[in-house]
Amino acid sequence: MQRSNGHNKKEPVAIGRQGYVEKGRKASGSLTIPYDLSLLFPVLFLVGIGVVMVYSASSAVALKKYGSDYYFLKKQALFSLLGLLTLVTFRRVPYRLFRFLAYPLLGGSILLLLGVWMPGFGVEAGGAQRWLRIGGITFQPSEVARFAMVLYLAYSLSKKQERLEAFSIGMVPHLAVLCLFALLISRQPDFGSVAILGAVTWVMLYAGGVRLIHLISPLLLLLPLAWLFMASAEYRIKRLMSFLDPWQYQSEAGYQVIHSWMAFGSGGIWGTGIGKGYQKLFYLPEPHTDFVFSVIGEELGMIGVLIIMVLYGVILWRGVIIARGVRDPFGQLLAVGLTVAIGLQVGVNMSVALGLLPTKGLTLPFLSYGGTSLLINMASVGVLLNIGASGER
Repeated sequence: MQRSNGHNKKEPVAIGRQGYVEKGRKASGSLTIPYDLSLLFPVLFLVGIGVVMVYSASSAVALKKYGSDYYFLKKQALFSLLGLLTLVTFRRVPYRLFRFLAYPLLGGSILLLLGVWMPGFGVEAGGAQRWLRIGGITFQPSEVARFAMVLYLAYSLSKKQERLEAFSIGMVPHLAVLCLFALLISRQPDFGSVAILGAVTWVMLYAGGVRLIHLISPLLLLLPLAWLFMASAEYRIKRLMSFLDPWQYQSEAGYQVIHSWMAFGSGGIWGTGIGKGYQKLFYLPEPHTDFVFSVIGEELGMIGVLIIMVLYGVILWRGVIIARGVRDPFGQLLAVGLTVAIGLQVGVNMSVALGLLPTKGLTLPFLSYGGTSLLINMASVGVLLNIGASGER
């Protein structure tokens, strides 16, 4: 970018490949756009599709339970507006300020996870106690904990860059925090969130510079422990067996994935049309949360599924570009963690709906019903936008 020596001349607008126009600099007839549209547009498009599909998937359930087919639609629309406000807010906050929130947010997340078990605050649903109600507001602390873990790892790894090759510095403290979170979340139980948290931690440690041998050695110990944990409860064994052969357990643990397959099969290439799906009518459990992707497959068909996957692909691509383009280690690791967290949620949810992974209670980012998940993911996108706009390229 060239600068003019004249006092009355305006500087030309600097427009990067990311779609940014430098904030505060305008040229005649130009429009200042302080957002990365190639990241923002797919997110907003998915949120809009989510509102429509949540209504389509939940109308029958809402009418039976609450007497109004608009019950979940109104709440999801409100969550979407709050999510948009959250995205704009986090976009405006300089991401470097989050350094000072790493430890307070980490401690607060631990308290929230403990609060799930406090009488009068914890909320149980579907055999799991994963929600917390404070002042009439119900939310899922594990979603907050994932964001807190990413922020903590980004701060800690960037601060200890020169000493990460030592096992006691690169692995021990981060593994201790992960084990604490995993213990608290697994008691809810929510093993899907534990798996996502562990995978995000591993990727961030690797990206931060922790030695590969240090990352592999704990896995060799954890795999036998994971198997013993899996075998210690009959319902976990049954869930694993139903994943291997769903038809043998079609009336029990394999029920969900079978009806999810039926939904995708019924949709064909073009789908049955929005609102015309059949499996959501009390056949497919949780059609507006965990299995909204199955409803999309039935009503929008393979074309709709491919469009959704392309939109997610663009979001992840932009996250990678932002992470590679910033020189600040904290911003780089923060972008990596947030991008990987969103990508893993997408991959696991879609894989469960397609029967490629055992059933897990994870929402599909920006599409599934749920205020906590939507707000945290919109906050994550806001931080990514800020990193992309503020980072040195």
